[in-house]
Amino acid sequence: MLPAKKITRIIVIIFLTIAAYGSWLFFGSSTTFEEPRKNFYLRTGSNLHSIANDLKTGGFIRDKGIFTLLAKAMNFDKYRAGKYEFEKGVNMFTIIRTLKAFRETQVQLVITKLRTKEDLARKLGKNFECDSARFMQIFNNNDSLQRYGLDTNTVMAAIIPNTYNFYWATSCRKIFSRLKQEQDKFWTAERQAKAKKLNLTSLQVYTLASIVEEETNKAEDKGKIASVYLNRLQKGMRLGADPTIKFALKDFGLKRIYHKHLTVPSPYNTYQITGLPPGPICTPSAGTIDAVLDAPATPYLFFAARPDFKGYSSFAVTYAEHLKNARAYQLALDSLMKAKAGK
Repeated sequence: MLPAKKITRIIVIIFLTIAAYGSWLFFGSSTTFEEPRKNFYLRTGSNLHSIANDLKTGGFIRDKGIFTLLAKAMNFDKYRAGKYEFEKGVNMFTIIRTLKAFRETQVQLVITKLRTKEDLARKLGKNFECDSARFMQIFNNNDSLQRYGLDTNTVMAAIIPNTYNFYWATSCRKIFSRLKQEQDKFWTAERQAKAKKLNLTSLQVYTLASIVEEETNKAEDKGKIASVYLNRLQKGMRLGADPTIKFALKDFGLKRIYHKHLTVPSPYNTYQITGLPPGPICTPSAGTIDAVLDAPATPYLFFAARPDFKGYSSFAVTYAEHLKNARAYQLALDSLMKAKAGK
């Protein structure tokens, strides 16, 4: 028979061991993922069981049962869908406290140049709980777009490339509404006055800027290229913009535009229609939009890529001069292609 003191000592040791193990389970590192930090996505409609399962699958916790036990003890019974970021080595107590307090991490949405509604839907679907198919339902529905003053051709004009912060579980409609609100803010009274001076609406300026955006990456040339198209519009000439052919064909990898391409029946084929296409062919940068609004007055009606392949353009007043510039570029391009083929 063990002495009472020894039995008491053994009981205390067992109790302390259990307490230490429990403390380690609750307050020690619970993660198994290797990254310095990782995002956990709590989906709409989740319950405690599904949250525990997703946390275990993602490597945020080691034991679902222990997590559920602690979660109940901490009265974690209200859930908010969202993106939550956790560092490697975080403990279970902190994970539950973060989820319980709804301390979401915002999504930083970076929008640059996008060409189609599908591109935009994919971009948004990758960043938010709302998937790309739901976004496309909005983008392809004139009834949904009417409240924004848009239609299925002009929907992309709602987008001003920039960086935006959202919560991950924000609804599709609220995300799009926010983007449209930012576009409305962009079109200040000053910009609208400049558009009016050009005899264009803000949508028409945006559409023209989308063509300029696709024509060049050189900021120095954007205003002059815009002036060419503005001059053509004023004279009633067709724009004859090659990027609109690529958009009409949905073939953005075309290196050369041949005569067979110019016959494609499309309202975006500016070799066939007079005036601007019914909507933008990409999302132009704020700088390109301003380049159109501030386009210099020039006599130019034509431009062609320079033969030095540095990305700049040669501008011309007459068609004869333009043909000379275009011929110089074509000869240089042919020589380059032959040199590449000979290697």
